[in-house]
Amino acid sequence: MNIKNSILVRVRIAFLMVFLFSLAVVGKIFHLQLVQGDKWRHMAQEKTINFQKVKATRGNIISDNGNLLATSLPFYRLALDPSVADNKLYKQGLDSLAYLLSVHFKDRSPEEYKRRINNARQEKRKYLMLNSRMINYQTKKQMETWPILRAGRYKGGVIFERTDRRFNPFAALGTRTIGYVNQQSKGVVGLEASFNKQLAGKDGQALFQRMAGGGWKPLNDGSEVPPEQGWDIQTTIDINLQDVAQDALYRAVTDHQANYGCVVVMEVATGEIKAMANLGKLKNGGYAETYNFVVGQQGRTDPGSTFKLPSMIALLEETQIEPTDSIDTGNGTFRYNGAVMNDSKPGGYGKITVQQAFEHSSNVAFVMMMRDHFRGKAQRYIEYLDAFGLTRPLGFQMLGEAVPYIKRPEDKTWSGITLPWMAVGYESKMSPLHILAFYNAIANNGKMIQPIIVKEARITDNAEEQYQARVINEKVCSDRTLRIVRKMLEGVVERGTAKSIRNNDYKIAGKTGTSQKLKDGRYTREYYTSFAGYFPADKPKYSCIVVIDGPQGYRQYGAEVAAPVFKEIADKVYARDLEMHKLLTAETAPESTAFPLVKAGHFEDLRYLCNQMGISNHGRELEEWVVANVSDNSISWKNKLARKDEVPDVTGMTLKDALYILENQGLKVNYRGRGRVVSQSQQAGTHILPGSSIEVVLN
Repeated sequence: MNIKNSILVRVRIAFLMVFLFSLAVVGKIFHLQLVQGDKWRHMAQEKTINFQKVKATRGNIISDNGNLLATSLPFYRLALDPSVADNKLYKQGLDSLAYLLSVHFKDRSPEEYKRRINNARQEKRKYLMLNSRMINYQTKKQMETWPILRAGRYKGGVIFERTDRRFNPFAALGTRTIGYVNQQSKGVVGLEASFNKQLAGKDGQALFQRMAGGGWKPLNDGSEVPPEQGWDIQTTIDINLQDVAQDALYRAVTDHQANYGCVVVMEVATGEIKAMANLGKLKNGGYAETYNFVVGQQGRTDPGSTFKLPSMIALLEETQIEPTDSIDTGNGTFRYNGAVMNDSKPGGYGKITVQQAFEHSSNVAFVMMMRDHFRGKAQRYIEYLDAFGLTRPLGFQMLGEAVPYIKRPEDKTWSGITLPWMAVGYESKMSPLHILAFYNAIANNGKMIQPIIVKEARITDNAEEQYQARVINEKVCSDRTLRIVRKMLEGVVERGTAKSIRNNDYKIAGKTGTSQKLKDGRYTREYYTSFAGYFPADKPKYSCIVVIDGPQGYRQYGAEVAAPVFKEIADKVYARDLEMHKLLTAETAPESTAFPLVKAGHFEDLRYLCNQMGISNHGRELEEWVVANVSDNSISWKNKLARKDEVPDVTGMTLKDALYILENQGLKVNYRGRGRVVSQSQQAGTHILPGSSIEVVLN
């Protein structure tokens, strides 16, 4: 065979192989289309169409009077099915739509938007993400009026893909208490986590189709299962008290450059928490709500002298000691089982009564009393703490509650000094909330109740779950003991370590606490300061605890650091609660019946009247509102108003003038009687709480 024939054979064989391969391809196509077509179509559909979750809208967290503390706001992404609109609608609206998209999003020119939409329509694509940027509900409503989009989903092809975002209307106020959610809309900490089951609702599902570009388009074929919205939870938080507490705490921790601080304000009779603030120090030196020290493990520590209250109650219940009994504390230093206990006062208190020992927080006196009455009976003392409800968790509604640690005689670390040291607040671990619950029991006639922060969970106006404070102990002590310790707590403020916060308008009862911090097994010169108590002492309505950890500077004791914060909060609560306090009576100077009644008012008006009546009057550098000082048939004018952020003194004014001044300061005015103002419920010169009420009495 010559070379030419050989090449021809090879070519024919190659053509034959190509022909056979082509037949095989055609055969395979035929087999796939006709024999296996249904199988592959089904598999393709499974890849592009499936059921997906439709997230439920998370419930709201609201305050005691209905203010939103946390809510879910809807946001949307704008997409389009360009194949839906008919030719007339599409041609008329495309240019305007492209222009509006460009102006709003500012990421593409109108020509680029127009080209993208045109290309998608020519390719018969069913889904085009116009812009992935989120828009809010108001913007969505605006876009629904734009060309093509205004025709709606079924005629214009517009698709608004909704997603919810969590929003706290009061920003940083109580953020750690309220908590936050993760990207899966699940609560992580705080109330968001503790009540996640109620808030989360139940997810639905719907059929979605995967479109070119990776997006998913809902098919709305009638098979969707709608989601069930989460329940709202109503808290006990009073947003005004929360603001007051957090503001006072912030000033204190920044002033003292403390490690952290926390405050809880609770209603005595109900156990409802009205304010809970936590501020921890950040690396940059600022403060924020990073951890719940009120409830959690990091806030559990030696309580210090606030623990002398349960110790005193155990002593009174176990023995026949009286507040008037004497104790010789000597020079304020006492050696016991090889350890030394000191009083804070240099040189000691000498011979004092039991009442004074509590008021001045004498460590030496308490160690001596525990030695005399509980030596050899340590278990008996622990049994009292058990009975009081101090050794078990409160069962608080929020996750992460710290378990109290009370050392027992069988513990390996129990020593010969453990019992007396426990009595003054060492070698135990308690959370601030647990200490407050016990102090609240004393204010509540001995009944210890579980603090609560959520009253109910509801959907719209229907309550699904309601919560009340559980009674932990019907009576923590006898009536005799209760009377004694209440007087002791009042004495702490009247004459003792907290006398700096005493005031004449209402009584405070409470106890200061200062404990050295334990580091590496040794007590250091760093302190944990606190003040726990209630007010008004004669008819308690609120209890409160303030903790400032690790204050810097020369003021490092509870009386100097924590107690002033308590008083600031109590003052503002007292000022805004008209039912809690008596009206302050203004001092009035005696007047001669022969001289016209002139007290206070608008300067120009009063001066005009006096000049018309021939009454001598004078004054320098006067403001718009003045008070009259009558002397020898002559009037000297003095300026009346306080600073802008202080409560004005309107005593002596007519109702018209008083209303004008008070309402311009942002106060809500209630009044009774006729004539001139003789008393006002908020003391002049105190800081104004915006939106608070003031009552004036006229006579």
